[in-house]
Amino acid sequence: MPETPTGLTTMGRCLIAAGIAAAVCAVVLDERDLLRIGAFTIALPVFAALMTWATRQSLRARRTVHPNRVSVGGQARVELTLHRVGRLPTRIGRLTTLRTAPGARIGRRAVLVDAVPDALGHPPRLWAVLPGRTGGGVACPDYLIVPLVRGRHQVGPLTVRVGDPLGMAEYECRLAGRSPLTVLPRVTPLRGLPAGLGRGEGDSGSTGLRRGPGERDALIRQYRPGDAVRTVHWRSTARRDELMVRLEERPWHGGVTVLLDRREQAHRGSGPGASLEWSVELAASVCHHLLSRGRRVTLVGEDGITLANGADPDSLLDSLAMLRPSAQPGLIPDPDGAGELFAILGAVDAPALGPLVRRWAGGYAHAVLLDVAAWGAGAGCGVAAPSGVLTDAGWTVLVGTPNRRPDDVWDEFCRRLPLRLGTGR
Repeated sequence: MPETPTGLTTMGRCLIAAGIAAAVCAVVLDERDLLRIGAFTIALPVFAALMTWATRQSLRARRTVHPNRVSVGGQARVELTLHRVGRLPTRIGRLTTLRTAPGARIGRRAVLVDAVPDALGHPPRLWAVLPGRTGGGVACPDYLIVPLVRGRHQVGPLTVRVGDPLGMAEYECRLAGRSPLTVLPRVTPLRGLPAGLGRGEGDSGSTGLRRGPGERDALIRQYRPGDAVRTVHWRSTARRDELMVRLEERPWHGGVTVLLDRREQAHRGSGPGASLEWSVELAASVCHHLLSRGRRVTLVGEDGITLANGADPDSLLDSLAMLRPSAQPGLIPDPDGAGELFAILGAVDAPALGPLVRRWAGGYAHAVLLDVAAWGAGAGCGVAAPSGVLTDAGWTVLVGTPNRRPDDVWDEFCRRLPLRLGTGR
């Protein structure tokens, strides 16, 4: 096991030097009693060093992290169990948490430090009384980890510094390695589903959209800017004397495609308060909510690559936990994307939205535009121009800011989508 260069302390080395000096003086002065004192002074720190080294060799530890998957802001409990092997007369005393400075010395006991990344908090300092009778293992008091940053982190290693009661020798070694801890993005509970979401996708609201093989859609609505001319229902237009369009026949199990813009240049801020983290939390909340309602969700990146697919919320959250910013310069629509689109976009200019507008038209797309200038210094593209382009194309457009929670955005979406589908705005 790796260890730091430890052994005799300053006190131990001084005692050996004093013993050598006493032995030299005893020989010069022909004093046998002084020689015995010198020999004892030399032997004492050497014996303490040997016993401390043997005690260190007999210590073992086990760490358990429960649960090993936790959301940002949640709590994970770490349990440590210290025990000994061999036949040394070592009693493992009960361990308690100490509130000390990082360089403090805790008497002449065993000081344990469990390394914890900055994203998980501060490492605890624990101590155990070692001298005494032979005994078994004793569990340490549990300590809690409250992660602040999503990702896959490592807890550990656990190191121990063992010293003798007189402070003449110290040894440090590693007792336990690292334990993985996956920190998932925070999932905010959402309420309800907007009327009209999932039309033609096999969801509620699609009843009657596909009655049989080859049968065309008979539902119509008012024309909205951005609708393709080929979707105009001329018979209904002539009968009502206003332009009407038919609802396109959509894939039966298309579901909802959630597009997450993770471009580094499209976000501002750093750490847990960055705009990218806000986007990840919103994406996790929306995906988890749709999956819990039986919708099929496909999570894609700004480059059109699928990040997660299917109906397993755990794998989707794991994908979001490991998500990192990308250097992709622009937005590329998913070529295989089906169903409706729910896009979470960072800073984007109006021309860059062209591929998305051409891919999803006719009212089957929705977007949350982040006002990234509110997340920190730096110029942003603003949301007025891209919002106008998407609105003219028939999209439902919402704006995300740091002081808005995911459930606030979703509640607004639930109110606005039925209104837009009914009024054409």
